[in-house]
Amino acid sequence: MSVTDDAILEIKRLIISGRIGPGEKLPRESELAAQLGLSRSSLREAVRALALIGVLNTRQGDGTYVTGLGPPLLLEATSFVADFLQDHRALLELLEVRRLLEPTATALAAVRISELELSRLLECRRRMDSASTVAELVEADDEFHDVIVDATGQATLASLIKSLAGRTLRARIWRGLADEGALEQTKRAHAAIYKAIEDRDAELARAAATMHITEVEFWFRSRLRL
Repeated sequence: MSVTDDAILEIKRLIISGRIGPGEKLPRESELAAQLGLSRSSLREAVRALALIGVLNTRQGDGTYVTGLGPPLLLEATSFVADFLQDHRALLELLEVRRLLEPTATALAAVRISELELSRLLECRRRMDSASTVAELVEADDEFHDVIVDATGQATLASLIKSLAGRTLRARIWRGLADEGALEQTKRAHAAIYKAIEDRDAELARAAATMHITEVEFWFRSRLRL
């Protein structure tokens, strides 16, 4: 374990113990380094690393604070990394994890979604149908799935699914589908998901979401074999 890793672990213990909680300011660098038995340089590197993953927030001229430590914030790093993935096996694993999680979220949304969220979902579908560019399709698709996972009322599940569905991968899939003339099939899959949710049919919603993600995964696997 490196010196920086040791420093990260010490800050983690500080937060977990409750000595410094969400939203609270860390002691001054020299004071904290002495308190934790760390060098100022290793503490500084640890703070930078924890700021990158959303645990700490450094404010210029003010100091360093523990963030709210909520799921959306802490999973931003996962989403950032997902957008940069190039390894085909890793990308397939992301789709596989989505296939495990998203149908459950869709089933939950079917029984919890509000009328306002249902209206937003329909509007997303209409935007997909009328989209003239891949960028418009990606934006509407992104919002469509966000509305569904947000409707679960389960912030951790919603944030985890969003972090796995990077916009870069979405764009890559939509461009490929457009090149192969397979857009209508994918739009029909979204229509089936919407109809199941509109009917408040949790199991049909689960099945429709499973079918949609499975089709996308199958398409992606077939592209990798070319």
